[in-house]
Amino acid sequence: MIREKKQFVATCATGLEGLLEGELKNLGADIESSEQGAVSFSGTMRTGYRACLWSRLANRILLTLNIFEAPDPDALYAGARTIEWHEHLESINTFAVSCTAIDSPIGHTGFAALRVKDALVDHFRDRDRKRPSVSTVHPDIQLQVFLKGTAAALRLDLSGASLHMRGYRSQGGDAPLKETLAAAIVQLSGWTAQEPKEAVFFDPMCGSGTLLIEAALMYGDIAPGLLHRYFGFLGWRGHSSSLWQQELTEAKQRCKAGLERTWPKIIGFDADRNAVRGALENIEKAGLRGHVHIERHELGSFQAPAAQQGFIVTNPPYGERLGSFSSVRYLYRCLGRSLKQQCTGWHAAVFTNTVELADALGMKPTAKHKLFNGPIPCNLYLYDVPEASIEEPGPALAVHQETPDIEAQQFANRLRKNLAQLLPWARREGVSCFRAYDADMPEYNMAVDIYEKNVHVQEYAPPKDIEPAKASHRFITGLRAVEAVLGVHRSQVFIKVRKQQKDGGQYEKRGEKGKLHEVRESGCRLLVNLTDYLDTGLFLDHRNTRRMLREMAANKHFLNLFGYTGSATVFAALGGARSTTTVDLSAVYLEWARCNLVLNGLSDELNELVQGDCMQWLENEKRQFDLIFADPPTFSNSKRTSTVFDVQRDHVELISLAMRRLAPKGILIFSTNFRKFKLDERMLSWYRLEDISAQTIPPDFVRNKRIHQCWKIGHREK
Repeated sequence: MIREKKQFVATCATGLEGLLEGELKNLGADIESSEQGAVSFSGTMRTGYRACLWSRLANRILLTLNIFEAPDPDALYAGARTIEWHEHLESINTFAVSCTAIDSPIGHTGFAALRVKDALVDHFRDRDRKRPSVSTVHPDIQLQVFLKGTAAALRLDLSGASLHMRGYRSQGGDAPLKETLAAAIVQLSGWTAQEPKEAVFFDPMCGSGTLLIEAALMYGDIAPGLLHRYFGFLGWRGHSSSLWQQELTEAKQRCKAGLERTWPKIIGFDADRNAVRGALENIEKAGLRGHVHIERHELGSFQAPAAQQGFIVTNPPYGERLGSFSSVRYLYRCLGRSLKQQCTGWHAAVFTNTVELADALGMKPTAKHKLFNGPIPCNLYLYDVPEASIEEPGPALAVHQETPDIEAQQFANRLRKNLAQLLPWARREGVSCFRAYDADMPEYNMAVDIYEKNVHVQEYAPPKDIEPAKASHRFITGLRAVEAVLGVHRSQVFIKVRKQQKDGGQYEKRGEKGKLHEVRESGCRLLVNLTDYLDTGLFLDHRNTRRMLREMAANKHFLNLFGYTGSATVFAALGGARSTTTVDLSAVYLEWARCNLVLNGLSDELNELVQGDCMQWLENEKRQFDLIFADPPTFSNSKRTSTVFDVQRDHVELISLAMRRLAPKGILIFSTNFRKFKLDERMLSWYRLEDISAQTIPPDFVRNKRIHQCWKIGHREK
């Protein structure tokens, strides 16, 4: 009976059928047929045991007991009665029956399972006058009824618990990959057991470490079933203990030999301390301690291991696991940028659920495989990682000598003069966004800001002695000069006007609501909105302040009050802050801040976003912070709160509340853009104050030294 050929079915996730066929062939199986989610094969019981022990892709291995016609429940019962059930279990054993159906005239799967149960019980009653009992918790044998059309197949589940439950995973994170799917991803990535010892397998967002462990099991020739807690054949009367022990002994010997090999580097990073802790526990349970290395790193700060040949295999979060779709898209941008900068020439495999997220990587795939993560249709994209394109420092614009007309000549000359001074500075300092013109000439009362390859133009309210029509005409003239001097197309010019221009319809606001443009500043990536708001989301005059915060933030707990779009938080986090907390009343700005963080590879684990009124939050908060930045609005009211904030009136209370949360040796940076602001003199006696306004105003704002005021504040020594 042991050497007789038997019929088996291996079930798997949709999309893995082809891989599973190849795996079963390597285990000695003869493939009979394949359909969605299942591969039928034949072989001896040794083949069945090997499939249970060695399959990395199958969910279950089923032994076919009988196939017959079952157009109705009575026929199903009759077919089940033909089986000699005493050859498979005894009356003292327990059993369970499950049923699945496709287009069967027997509409109720629960009733179908019941009829098979009745047939089995009646067999024992007639034969032994005793009957086995049904148990849904670890029964001695598990039976599966599969109905398709009028045909019925009765099968014995040899695997017991699903084979994806290897037995090593104690923690799985928010949405872990099944081990079988992870093994398929590793195989499709090109990773094999024959990789040279110089190779690297690397997952920069490893979560619970499933991809790493499956890659290690594959390389070490370790049977995934060695840790499987319960097999269904152990309570089956047809089970051969001696044959199973032979297979187990061989698998353990191969495991021992595999672990003694010289291994390549298998490395995983993750920002979440709980994920790292869980991954380390899983590695320990899998017996792979010392063979798989895990470190805690955020995506924005990781350094890829040095290697000539490497595989990046990763399952980044998608919409189901990380905030909104928009923030996830920026995570993929960061991932693609990091890979191109550090892993040129490596093979990469990225598993995700939408083509939009794959496109955000900025790499052209060499292949694509359709797979399913549970019910979620996904794709595995394969890449040969290209070299990162060289990004020139400074803005992507140059000065042109063309002038549209004589009328615009005066403004064009002034703009060229400013740019002649600012462009060399911007390129030298790596500044890609700056103010090129700020109402230098009374006739042209506007601000011109460069944002990489785009231009943001804001009209100021005209002086009272200038007729509105004349001011409008000059504004349009100035816009023509901006296009000519900077050599930009009208689509690259974004205008903020307080009222419609009668003679400038071509400059009306375009329908690009919600579009964010990525810009660079001192090694950071930030998102600006050039269309929807008067402010773009990035205060250019605080450029020096952000750099200062980055230099001060190392190993500090950082608090950003009135956090706006979180640009200061990004600088502090990339400066090595131990943690950051950003507080703002606006959900829109906080989501924007989240996108800025994610774009730079910074996680929610270390960077907290809090929606709330800053004054109320400070009153209730108990933690202390080493570095605090407060840049409140001049005036603010909101439907979310009954209070109205006025910086002149309320700055004493704000600073006092913030100082309660400041650590004894901490620093508060307080800034305001209210030009008439006067600091309450009582502050001088309460705290150590230093006016740092001059050093925080960058070169492109030196003409307007009152653009903001800024103080460094600390506790007085007791």
